[in-house]
Amino acid sequence: MVKQKAYFFLKSQDAIIQSFVDIDIKKNDIYYFSLDDDSKNRFCISERTFMRETKDLLVELAFEKGQKSSLYLKKEHLNYSLDLEIKDILLTHEKIRIKYLLNEIEYLLKIELVGENMSIIKELEQEVKEKIEHIGYEMEHFSLLPSNRPDLGDYQINEAMSLAKKYHENPNFIAEKIAEELKKDRNFSNVSVVAPGFINLTLTNEFLLNSMNKIQKDMNTNIDHVESKKIMMDYGGANIAKTLHVGHLRSANIGEAVKRLARLLGHTVISDAHFGDIGRQSGMVISEIKRRYPNLSYFDEHYEGNYEDIDYTITPEELGEIYPLASTKAKEDESRMQEVAEITKQLEEGHKGYQALWNKIKDVSIEDIKEIYKKINTDFDLLEGESDCYSYIPETLEIIKNSGKLEKSEGAHIISVKKEEDNGPMPPLIVIQSNGSTLYATRELATLHSRIVRFSPEEIWYFADTRQALYFEQVFRASKLTKLVDDSINLEFCGFGTMTGNDGRPFKTRDGGVMTLQNLITMVKEEILKHINKDIVKSDESEKIAEIVGIAALKYADFLSFRTKDYIFDPIKFTDVEGKTGPYLLYSTIRMKSLLQKADMKNLENISFKQFRGTSDRNIALTILKLPTVLKKSLEVKSLNEIAEYIYKLTSLYNTFYAENKILTEENEDLKMSWIALTKVVYDTNMLLLDTLGIEVPEKM
Repeated sequence: MVKQKAYFFLKSQDAIIQSFVDIDIKKNDIYYFSLDDDSKNRFCISERTFMRETKDLLVELAFEKGQKSSLYLKKEHLNYSLDLEIKDILLTHEKIRIKYLLNEIEYLLKIELVGENMSIIKELEQEVKEKIEHIGYEMEHFSLLPSNRPDLGDYQINEAMSLAKKYHENPNFIAEKIAEELKKDRNFSNVSVVAPGFINLTLTNEFLLNSMNKIQKDMNTNIDHVESKKIMMDYGGANIAKTLHVGHLRSANIGEAVKRLARLLGHTVISDAHFGDIGRQSGMVISEIKRRYPNLSYFDEHYEGNYEDIDYTITPEELGEIYPLASTKAKEDESRMQEVAEITKQLEEGHKGYQALWNKIKDVSIEDIKEIYKKINTDFDLLEGESDCYSYIPETLEIIKNSGKLEKSEGAHIISVKKEEDNGPMPPLIVIQSNGSTLYATRELATLHSRIVRFSPEEIWYFADTRQALYFEQVFRASKLTKLVDDSINLEFCGFGTMTGNDGRPFKTRDGGVMTLQNLITMVKEEILKHINKDIVKSDESEKIAEIVGIAALKYADFLSFRTKDYIFDPIKFTDVEGKTGPYLLYSTIRMKSLLQKADMKNLENISFKQFRGTSDRNIALTILKLPTVLKKSLEVKSLNEIAEYIYKLTSLYNTFYAENKILTEENEDLKMSWIALTKVVYDTNMLLLDTLGIEVPEKM
């Protein structure tokens, strides 16, 4: 019996209120739910109820703004209650944006389940650990490691050396003693010891076949779910009124994939795009529009009408042209730069005309940004900007002042964050400028405070260029020093390197300008179109499929290197269907699906593994069992390179096996069924991992 997480979406006009509660869920169970205690609504658990990615229970209920109530979920004599309250109603852009606060989650019943959320290999690891402890060797940490000598075994145990120090015994003696105990275990066909104390284990084919059958029926048996935490993730970092460029790709790709991975392993994640929606770019854009259209009512100080009625539209294309031009003019003309600064100041102080125009620009820009993010399979729970923290700035500054850590320096107010052990420079964080105004760091701290107040996260992860590491370290230290953030909350900066062209320099257009993300997508799509199989893909489908495959090429290339490293993106190399590329993985996965369809099995769920022919199919099964370790390690380091390597290795092993065997025409029926089942497990694993990486798989290519 496995404990699932019930995931409730309570929908209002402009918000999603979400919560989690642990309950024991089975298919076809009948539950009752309501926003009162009458429990008149009946709800049956069906296949469609479970979200594909996490198999979480999805329940949708109407929830009116301002309502304070409890959500009840009942089954027979089990009762679960969530006390909810909608708070903090803010007026933004003349729309009500409801933000929520979960006051309390009360468990009326706790269900104890043995072995919940544990992969097959983890269960075996626990069993082995218990056997070792049974013969007198206690261990705090123990791991079954894939063998680095496959000729000696499938897994190895290295703990004899550390146990020798603890118990003052010869490591080889300890290893032999453990080996004798493990030889009694029917899961191992061979147990041997190699000096100075390495224990090698070979799994029985029966264990492997049973494991594959379990995984085929439920992929969760090959995933180690972690103890759930509430995590906020800040990635994307797009700027309003600026076109998304190549530099935005890695934050979106890595952040989105880590979010999906964290959720897959059991965490609650709230993601925020954190737009740059205030600052000098706003003044530059408004300044340029004002010079082009000086008679617009936004610039009329005496205008008393409705700004919504002003006949002015702006397109994303115009915004893409306006900002670079305005920026160049301001840099070349000091008076223009002063004008920009004045407009920015008035906008922040509440100039009605400027605010109305900027809100119109924001709406257009955000929709354009969302469209590009959608193309690269990136989405966010929150689409908030810097300006959303404004209402929290006074409270944030009050906390900082009361901490006694705010110092005056040359007219400005700063927080000293340097530590004695620092070897490099660590300048103080400026919170209030000498003219009394706030700045980016102030808004960062206020945003941090607002997130903690509204969402109570246990951890907050930031994904940005490694060059921002010093800034985030300043912010993190300042927030902890001033007690703005409790020491129990983990703040983590996840920096990433730069994607460069073949010349090793940041990706540029032919004329040396910054390449837009859309232009990069188009460039890669055109390269993919050269390889599209026109016999399979219809002409009216080729553009769409080429874009999907092109984005896969971009994303997979992004994940191959460790997160912090720079890497060269070669459009020709990474669009090759034969190399270590996204297109290779897509082509192979589509071929697996085609084989399963040709197998014409009425119910693939009922086929099972019955035998292996040799080492090639057995090695695939062993590789599949390594998945939990790959997922866990990838989340620990917040990098996708191990997943990228793993899926390539698994796919390559399968392709070699596929080339060596005639799966559908195999005469041995048990072997044929086993190979079809193996294909299904590899296909399901690929689909799970590609989805985790945010890579879409087309029907054909």
